[in-house]
Amino acid sequence: MITIKLPNQQIMQFAFNAKEVLINGVALKADWITIAPNKYHVLINAQSYTIEWLGSNENGKEITFMVNGRKVQAAITDSYDALLQQLGMDKMIQSKVNDVKAPMPGLVLRIMVEEGQSVQKGDSLLVLEAMKMENVIKASGQGTVKKILVQPKQTVDKNQTMIVLD
Repeated sequence: MITIKLPNQQIMQFAFNAKEVLINGVALKADWITIAPNKYHVLINAQSYTIEWLGSNENGKEITFMVNGRKVQAAITDSYDALLQQLGMDKMIQSKVNDVKAPMPGLVLRIMVEEGQSVQKGDSLLVLEAMKMENVIKASGQGTVKKILVQPKQTVDKNQTMIVLD
């Protein structure tokens, strides 16, 4: 299921399969065909829509599409975004920080950088195992690794500083 927040602040939850769309918990009969690349004709409860996918931002969380000739921009969240918000990790994405902190308790598996190394936004810094999943912790911006405060196989607490960037 995905959640879409429209410009008018309306929030809609969608789930779909081959013959049905679930919108805000209500099942509606749906049918669609592809009429061109990224363009679809959709029937939902006998109402016709032409939807054209125009694109998304770099992280895929903001989309732009045309519905019956009207341009719509929307924010999308999915179950992973909801989990990040529940764990308090969503705030980490929004701010530039020089200290790379553990988003949750876990075990450091690998460190992928060295002190003095330059990093760019999105570069992998280390791998943290938490809740039986490997999470690659990435740089939120560019900088230089000033200090690495953890070692492989070390357990960390939530919000513990692992790497300091300049």
